[in-house]
Order: sequence, then structure tokens, then C-alpha cells
Amino acid sequence: MSAFLVVATLLTATPITLEETRQLGRKNTQALQAALDVAVAQEDQRVARSSLLPQVQLNLGPNLQYLGRRRQVFSVPISETETVTREVVSSSNTADSYSASLGLSQVIYNRGLWKQLEQAGVNVDATRNQSIEEADTSELEAIRRFYALFLSQASLDVLKATAQRSEEQLERARALFNAGRVGKSEEIAAQVNLGNDRINVVQRQNQLVADQVQLAVWLARPGTELLQAVDPGVLQQEPAPAPALDAALQQAREHRALLKALQQRVQVAELQRAIVQGDYIPRVGLSAQYSHGSQAPGSFFSEPGYGNIFTGGINLTWDLFNGFATNAQSARAAVNIRKAELTFAQTARELEAEVRRSHQVLEGQIASAQLATANRAVAQQGLALAEERFRAGAGSTLDVRDAQLKLTQAELVLLQSRIDVEIARYALFRAMGTLNPGDAQ
Repeated sequence: MSAFLVVATLLTATPITLEETRQLGRKNTQALQAALDVAVAQEDQRVARSSLLPQVQLNLGPNLQYLGRRRQVFSVPISETETVTREVVSSSNTADSYSASLGLSQVIYNRGLWKQLEQAGVNVDATRNQSIEEADTSELEAIRRFYALFLSQASLDVLKATAQRSEEQLERARALFNAGRVGKSEEIAAQVNLGNDRINVVQRQNQLVADQVQLAVWLARPGTELLQAVDPGVLQQEPAPAPALDAALQQAREHRALLKALQQRVQVAELQRAIVQGDYIPRVGLSAQYSHGSQAPGSFFSEPGYGNIFTGGINLTWDLFNGFATNAQSARAAVNIRKAELTFAQTARELEAEVRRSHQVLEGQIASAQLATANRAVAQQGLALAEERFRAGAGSTLDVRDAQLKLTQAELVLLQSRIDVEIARYALFRAMGTLNPGDAQ
């Protein structure tokens, strides 16, 4: 009954291929967040460019001035030697005016602003490479979860086949017992073995559901969706050999997005120092302003030829001394450059180690898969021999059971080894920066 439920569950599941998984893996939540970081960096670049474009401001509106009561003292001379002092208290009053102004400013030369724009552009490239790195990480995890689901499905088939063999063994034991050729203990042992095999099927079904949930959530799909990994065909073919280690290392140096991002981070730090040092150089700008004002709203519109002011000029600004602030900022930028260089060098070393480790893991998994293939063939021969001896009355249920367990274990080990080969291969591609050839160009 349990095996029937498993089959029914898989029949109602949504099939998903490895290629679909890889594409969706590059668009999961983490990868999309990294892509949004690129969009933010691009807008920062636009902000940096805006400082070099003309700046236009329009001011328009009425003004109201309130003057409160005030006391004023006047001294009025009445003769050459005598003055009279008078104190006058004025009442409060209001005065309104109307004005409009249009201002224009344009940077002619500002080294710091140009370097900020250049820095923003490099930062966009660095963020984009960081996004590719995150997409590769997300894709590799999606691949791993896909193969975990496929392993559960294939393992379930192996366990169901084992349970089927146990059913056949139970029937043989009963037939031989009824014929008086074996004792009742052989039938009981076969029945216990069948029960254990069915328990294994149920437990693997639980793992299958867990793997379905993990893959669905990673691909940003509903956690309740039942997925079925479509057979990628790796079990029907021999694993391809690993690429040469030297070639893998060269590919990693040329294509790994993380290395490119860190190189660009060094450039960002260098440009930050150039931005700071721009304060040592004079800055030149152009400004112009036109304004029109009037004391009354009527004359503001009816007499445009009055109350007009136009100003313009070229401004040169040079920070001759600012308390050594620029010097300190430049020194701090130099330290940040050194830190970025150290990070890049250390990451490059770690990358080479990662490629070598991944390469060795792939070669080891290929060797393990070859041994597992040979081991399964021997286990199949052992089971056939044990069943033949049991039918002939020369063996026991224990012998058949032992051969069944060895075959089941050999098949499960072969499945795990063969899938480990594929995961290790994709892990090496990811270390080389060639997991997604389109992004690696």
C-alpha cells in the first residue's frame, strides 16, 4: 500500500528538468536581490553624472514682510549750537513684494566630480560581477537540491525493487514450507525482511517530501508544490573525465566573476584617493541668474521692463589650507587601497585552492563511481547465486537476505556516487567561473 501511495504522489507531481532548475536557480530571491544591487549602482552612477550637468533653479512667489511697532529717536538741529531730540513711535505695518528668479550653474572643471563619475562606473561593473557570483552560487545550490530530489526518487525505486524481491522470497519460502522442504522459521524470517523493506520505503518517502520542499522553496515556488526531478540521463552513461588542472586554473583566473569584482574594488579604492586629491586642484564653475521683482502684483506682470536684475560670472575655488583634512583623507584612501589589494591577493590564492580541491573531488568521485559500478555487478551475481541455492534447498533465507542487502547497498552507493560526480563537476565549473558560459564571457 505504501508503494502505491508513493507512485500516486509522483504521478501528480510537477516534472522539472535540470535545465529548468538551473535557469530558475539564477532567478531565486538571493540572486534577484544581487541584481537589484546592480540597479542601485546604476542609479548612483546617474547621480554622479548629474553633478557635471547644468543645474537650473526656478524660484517664484510672493513675499510678505511684517514690521511691528518701533520707537525711533531723532535729533534735529535748530541752530548751530542747539539740537532738539524727538521720539517717534511708529505703528506696525505690512509690506508685500513679488519676485521671480531663474538661476543656472555649470561646472567647468572639477577633477573630483569627474573621478566620482569614473568611480561610479567601475562600481557598477564590480556590482554586476558580484551579482554574477551570487547567481552562480544560487544556481549551484539549485543543482545540488535537484540532484538530492532525483537521488531520493531513484533510491525509492531501489528500495521498492528490494521490497518486491522480498515479496518473491516470502512466496518461495511459503511454497517450500508447504512442500516440507524448509522449516517455518524460513517463512517467518522472509516475512520480517519484507516488513523491514516496506519501512525503508516509507522512510525514504519522508525524505522525498523534504527534498521536494527544499527545491521548491529555493526556486521561489510554493512550498506545497510537489516537484518531480526528470531523469537527467547521467545514470545511463559513463562519467566524463575531469578537465586538466592547469586548464581549470587558467579558466578560473580569466572567468571567475569574484576575481573581476575584487579587481574592480581595488580600482574603486584608487579612484577614491583621486577624488580626495582633487581638492588640491582649483575648481572652476560658471553661474548666471536672472530675477524680476515688483512691489505689487499688477506691475509685476504689466511692467516686465522694470525690476530686472541679471548677474553672471565665472568662479574659481581653491582650498589653500583646510587643516590638513585632504592630506589625512588621502592617507586613509591609500590604506583602503592596500586593504583591497590584500583582499584580492588572498582571494586569488583561495580560488586556486578551491579549484584544486574541486578538481580532486571530481576525480575521486569518478573513481568511486567506477568502483561502485563493478561492485553492483558482483552483488547481482551474488544474489542470483543465493536465490538459486535457496530454490535447490542448499541455502537459507538468511543467505538470500544477506545477498539482497548487499545488492541494495551496492545500488544505493552507485546512485550516490554517480550523482556526487555530477555535483562535483558543477562545483568545479562554478569554481572556474564557467558555470554559466554567457556570464563568463
